[in-house]
Amino acid sequence: MARLTTFSRLLITLGIVVGVFFAVKTFLPNLLGGSKDATETTNTSSGDASTSQESAPASDKSSSSWGGGSKSNAQPFRYQPIEPVNGKLKGVVEMGATGFNSFIVTIDAQKNWKLEKAEYGASLVYEKLATDSDIKNGLKNYIADMLAYGVASKDIHFVISSGAKKVPMTSKISSLLKGMGYYVNEVTPTQEAQYALKAAMPPLFDAKSFVVDIGSGNTKISWVRGSSIAGLETYGAKYFQDNIADNTAYADAKSKATQVPANLRGTCFIIGGVPFELAKKGRNGKERYTVLKMPDEYTADGAKQKSGINIYKAVADATNCKQFVFDWDANFTIGFLLTI
Repeated sequence: MARLTTFSRLLITLGIVVGVFFAVKTFLPNLLGGSKDATETTNTSSGDASTSQESAPASDKSSSSWGGGSKSNAQPFRYQPIEPVNGKLKGVVEMGATGFNSFIVTIDAQKNWKLEKAEYGASLVYEKLATDSDIKNGLKNYIADMLAYGVASKDIHFVISSGAKKVPMTSKISSLLKGMGYYVNEVTPTQEAQYALKAAMPPLFDAKSFVVDIGSGNTKISWVRGSSIAGLETYGAKYFQDNIADNTAYADAKSKATQVPANLRGTCFIIGGVPFELAKKGRNGKERYTVLKMPDEYTADGAKQKSGINIYKAVADATNCKQFVFDWDANFTIGFLLTI
């Protein structure tokens, strides 16, 4: 080494440094448990899995990882209902706890249906500010609109919801309708739950889903049980008007929702006034189905929303369901039409 020139010694030293540098770069990451390439491969694989989930129907995703207070990872619900073939127009007027809603649908022999027209509107009837004449004229307007649309008189039906039966003015409305020659169908909470399922749950989901209908007067929870449909009732979104405490309503709703079989908790099809308001905040264009965020992610606007979200949270907490799908076209009265 003593005979080497200064320049030669510098070259040898530089070579040793370069050799040590490449040795460290090659072997140290493996000693620490994985290389950069391995990490990049893992991340790429995760990205592919995510892409695969997005292209698959949202109902097939696992919900086992959800827990209280978790943020949702809502994916579009891409199911496309079967269009009715050679269907017939039918109309129904719902007398709910807050007013009248009307629906015109086309239904074929296989019970495939399509919503043709819907009208929603709170009525002064339930605030006791309308006369008998006002009520009768309002009902005549609904009937006239349906006739003009092409619905035969015999195919127009009236349904009083289970929640509306608790409103004193409902009996007057029913009497006026009967005086006009129309039969008024009164439904129980169990029937309403069953009708909600028939309208809101596509048949392909019978074995992995359940339905929740959060109305003003009550909430209905339903699922397929063998050859029948199970239906339960709990508080509605206006329970605050009856001085019911939030924790009382939550506990009852959670107790009822806990009865949904574990294998049917993959997807919840949810309808009703408050879910409608929540879905408006996240709807993409004119999509038929909107996947709601988890209840903890919403800020209530008013007492009714606060109560409705409380019911929604109780169901989510009880079932650990991660996917709540709002159907913009479904209503329990359409389920009623599907049974006649």
